[in-house]
Parts: sequence; C-alpha cells; structure tokens
Amino acid sequence: MPRKARIDAPGALHHIIVRGIERRKIFYDDEDRNNFLERLGAVLIETGTPCFAWALIPNHAHLLLKTGTTPIATVMRRLLTGYAVSFNHRHRRHGQLFQNRYKSILCQEDLYLLELVRYIHLNPLRARLVEDLKALDTYAYGGHSVMMGKSKQPGQDTDYILRFYSNKSLSARRHYREYVAKGICEGRKPYLVGGGLVRCVGGWSAVKALRKGFERIKGDERILGDGQFVESVLKEAREDLERKYRLEADGCDFKWLVKRVTKLSGLEPQEILTPGKYPKNVKARSLLCYWATRELGMTTIELSKELKLSQPTISQSAKRGQKIAQAIGLSLFEKFDQ
Repeated sequence: MPRKARIDAPGALHHIIVRGIERRKIFYDDEDRNNFLERLGAVLIETGTPCFAWALIPNHAHLLLKTGTTPIATVMRRLLTGYAVSFNHRHRRHGQLFQNRYKSILCQEDLYLLELVRYIHLNPLRARLVEDLKALDTYAYGGHSVMMGKSKQPGQDTDYILRFYSNKSLSARRHYREYVAKGICEGRKPYLVGGGLVRCVGGWSAVKALRKGFERIKGDERILGDGQFVESVLKEAREDLERKYRLEADGCDFKWLVKRVTKLSGLEPQEILTPGKYPKNVKARSLLCYWATRELGMTTIELSKELKLSQPTISQSAKRGQKIAQAIGLSLFEKFDQ
C-alpha cells in the first residue's frame, strides 16, 4: 500500500520522530549529539523555523517544529542528510542511518502544544538517561534544560512556551516545571506519537461509541487533533496539492513567476532579480520568494542559485513576503498597489 503524502503548510505544528535503522543508535557519544544540535540550530535559524521542544535518545530523536516559509520536508532533509554524511564519515560506516523516512505528525496547536512539549522533554527521563527531574533540569541533550535556563540551543523558542505560564520568567519557569512534574506519573501516551484521534480517544471501539451519539468523527494517523481540525487540514491539503498540480500542468515555473510578479509590481525583471534595497524592489522580491516556496514548492537552495543570494536571506525574504501577502490580502493572481 503506498505511503500517504506528508501534510504541511505555513504555521503547521509537527511532532517529528527520527529513528535509527533497525533501532540502531544514531548518537554514540556527546560529539555526535553536539554535531546534531549544531546542525539543528543552524538550519532552524537559516530557515526561520520555530522549535518548541526536542530530545535526543541514543537510537532516536524527537522534535516539535512549526512550519515557517520553508517546508518542514526541506528543513529535515538538510538536517538529516548533513548529519548522516558526517556520522558515517566519523564512524567509518556506509549505508542508511535512519529508519525509512522520519515520522511527522501534524498537531492541533491549541489542544496539544503544551502537552507535546512536556511529553518530548520527559523522554530522557522515561529512557532512564537521567534519574529524576532535578537531573533533567540540567541534562544538556533535551530541550527541558533550555526551558529552565540551564543550557542554550539556538532556534529553540522558549519565550513562546513560557508565556503560556506567566509573563514573568521566574514564575513561568516554576509553573512550567510543575506542569512537567505532573506528567511523570502519567506514563507514555501512544496517541502523541502517531495514530491520531483513534488512539487519543482509546481505540476504534471508543470511536464507534462516540459515533453512535454524535456526527461522524474524522481520523487520520498523520494528524493529531479533533475531528473538525482533521477535516479542515485534509481539505486545505487537497486544495494546496491541486493548486500545485494545476500550476505545474500549466507550465508555471520560476520564469513564469518572475513575469507574473513583474506584472503585479510594475517593475522590470532585472529590478526584481538584482539585489537592491529599494522598498518596491524588496517588496516584489519578497513576494517572489514566498510564492516560489509556497506555490511552486521551490527550495531555498534552488532560489539562492536563481537570485544569487544566501539561503538565510532567501528565508528572510520569503517570511517577509508572507507577511506582506497576508497583511494586504494578496494572492498570486491579484494585483497589488505599488
């Protein structure tokens, strides 16, 4: 049976699990772990991808990421490919390091964000890499120590999470830690690592029982959320895929997009493609980067070659373009004011 396509969109929250092939170790020592974290921080910052939680276990890793303007697939490809090459070279091995493709679960943020942060940060404790919560507070290879201010990890957005607990940092960390402590005795929660709504409500028997009294519940193992959320995600994913197929079928490539942006902006192609800081040029180029990644599925690497700009600059431009488009309600097929 063919694998289902990944689901992604700007603002989507993903619980990502990366496992070693045949459950083998992907981290042998601290040098491996530091290598992975250095690469993770670099790619998160370059792509503008928020990270809310992470944990490194000898044979797998957990990440909680939010899609920015760069698709999660691109972020993970850059991270895992670079790490695998480095790992194989260092340990003089060949072949596949990771088990198939990583697992990515799109999650309903308002229901599961804080629970996922706690679940992921408790992984080192459940794996018995640390003895207790006090030891976890300073454990360097899990995001909990960063939340507690005991270590640093570039790209991890601690402020976003702590603001859920308090506007004052000391109080926020205390309440966050209390919440984490309550999760220790709750044990493993299978629905947080796959299975979606079916596992969340207690299996298919529970789903069937719910269906007797209420309207049909939609479930999808790639998505963690209530039925309405699953329906909306699947609908948006279908529309997004259909739009990309239409654009591809109509021959809408990068050259077409440049022509389209020139018509919308009133600028010449060279004004958009040549680096410069004139407001109109920056605005048009930002929209070009956003639509190229969002609508055409181009990577920041491909765009950096086309525009002769660095990947971080492309990521920043795409992020700026997204804000511009959203602020004035502009789509690829509408005219905007200069």
